[in-house]
Amino acid sequence: MTEKIKLNGGSLSIEQLNAIFSTIPQEFDVLDDQDVVVWSSMNKHRMFKRTESDIGKTVFEVHPGHSQSHVKSVLKQMHNGKRKSISIMITKDDVPVNISFYSLHNEEGKYIGCIEVTQPVDKYQTRGSKLRNIMNMFKKN
Repeated sequence: MTEKIKLNGGSLSIEQLNAIFSTIPQEFDVLDDQDVVVWSSMNKHRMFKRTESDIGKTVFEVHPGHSQSHVKSVLKQMHNGKRKSISIMITKDDVPVNISFYSLHNEEGKYIGCIEVTQPVDKYQTRGSKLRNIMNMFKKN
């Protein structure tokens, strides 16, 4: 019998969880409350490659230098409760890409980390994305 992991909404086996994250075309990186990468989806769809050696590194060690100040700023806002999420658009290899950061909290509301979700959106791209990015940087939600 395969052991199940009880989650809100049901339970899944490790095999099922691995299949989910290997199949869906998004990439996920989970940070703990100290901004250390504790898990990454290792699927064939990744635009920003991660390896097992990236686990245990700070998020700043795995992000390119030009984005680190932005990532630091967003994470600082998440740590102090001023921001719950942010979604930005970039272009990588001529493909529009959405990168979203979501702060994670336990049942008592304590900040326990962040999940970064990245996906190509060339099939969903709409006009006005740059303006939306600029407005999102100033909006606290």
